[in-house]
Amino acid sequence: MLEPLRALRPLWVPGGILAAAALLVWVGRPLPESLAGLRTAGPYFTLIAAAALAFGFNRGRSFVIAASLLGAYTAWQFLHHKAVYTAIVVLVPLNALLVLWRPERGARYRAAYGWLVLLAAEAVFLAWVAAGEPRSLVETWWLRSPPVPFLARLALAAAFGAAVWRAWPDFKPIPVGNAGALATLFLAATWADSPGAYALFMGATGIVLVVALLQESHQLAFRDQLTGLPGRRALDERLRSVGSEYAIGMVDVDHFKQFNDTHGHDIGDQVLRLVGGRLATVAGGVAHRYGGEEFCVLFPGGDIREAERALEEMRRSVETYRMAVRAPDRPKQAEEGAKRRGEREVEKLLSVTVSIGVAAPSAERGTPREVVKAADEALYRAKKAGRNRVSR
Repeated sequence: MLEPLRALRPLWVPGGILAAAALLVWVGRPLPESLAGLRTAGPYFTLIAAAALAFGFNRGRSFVIAASLLGAYTAWQFLHHKAVYTAIVVLVPLNALLVLWRPERGARYRAAYGWLVLLAAEAVFLAWVAAGEPRSLVETWWLRSPPVPFLARLALAAAFGAAVWRAWPDFKPIPVGNAGALATLFLAATWADSPGAYALFMGATGIVLVVALLQESHQLAFRDQLTGLPGRRALDERLRSVGSEYAIGMVDVDHFKQFNDTHGHDIGDQVLRLVGGRLATVAGGVAHRYGGEEFCVLFPGGDIREAERALEEMRRSVETYRMAVRAPDRPKQAEEGAKRRGEREVEKLLSVTVSIGVAAPSAERGTPREVVKAADEALYRAKKAGRNRVSR
C-alpha cells in the first residue's frame, strides 16, 4: 500500500503548489495595499529565479520553459490584447513541446544559443502582432478565445503529454516540475482576463520549477545516482540525531576490483545496483552508499542481534542470486537474440558475495564515528576469515 504512495511522492510538491494557488483564487481576497506590488512583481521574481537556476544547473528543458513563461508574462503585461494572448498561449506550449521532444543537452552548450535566438524572434513576432492586430485570423474557430483557443488547448495537451512521457516512470523532480508548470500554465491562460488570478498562476509556474530544481540539487547532493541509495552525506546527517540505541553494518562486495577488471565496469555497476537493491529492503535498516563498493546500513533504534539477523538474510539473498550477463557478441536485435538464447557463448551467469561487519554503541565507543570504525574493523575480520560472512 505504501509503495505506490512513495513512487508518487515527487508529485506532491507541484500538486500542492497548484492546489494552493487554486485555493487562493477561489477565496479571492485582495492583497493588502502594502503587498499589492506582488501581483505584478511576484511572477517576475519566481520566473527569473527559475530561469537563473535552470541555467546555473545546466537544465536546458527547464530553462526554455521558464524563459518562455517569463517572456509570455512580460508580453501580456505590456501588450495587453487578444491577439497577443492568442499568440503566447500557442507559442509557449509549442516551445515546451519542441524542447521536450529533443534530448536534454543542457542550457550552456553552444547550440543552446539557438533557443535564445528563437525566443528573441518570438518577441519580435509578438510586437508585430500587437502592432498589426490581425483580427480576422484571431477570430477563426481554431484561434478564437476566450477562454483558451482550440489550437492552444491542443498544443498544451501535447506539451503536457510530452512532459509526462519524459517523467515516466522514474518521476524525478525536474521532469515532474516541467509537467506541473505546464498544467499551471493552462490555468493561468484560462484566467487571463483576471489580472490577480493570472499573476498568481504564473507565479506558481515559477515556484513549481524552482522547487523542482532545488529538489534535484538536493538529491544530487544526498543520493547516489548509480544505486539510488542515500549517499554518505545523508548518512552523516542521520548519524547526528541517531540517539543512543542503534546498530551499524558495513557491507563490502568481495573481490570487486578483480570482478571489475575481469568483466568490465558496466557489469561492475550492475553488481553495485544489485547489492544496493538488496540492501534497500533490509528489515529495520536504512542503507547508504558509503563509497566505492562499500555500503553502510544504519539500524536506528535496533540492537546488534536484530541487525545481524537482517544482514545475514540479505547476505544469503546476494549469494544465491545468479546474474545473467550478455556476452559481447550477443545480437542487439530481439528476434536474433531469441534464436541464440541458451547458447553457452551468448549468455553466462555470474554470482557475487558480500562481507559484513556489525557494531553497536558501547562503553568503549560512544560516538557514531567510533561505531562506524568498529563496524569497519568487524568487516575486516570477516574478510580475513574467508569473506562471504557477517562478523561482529
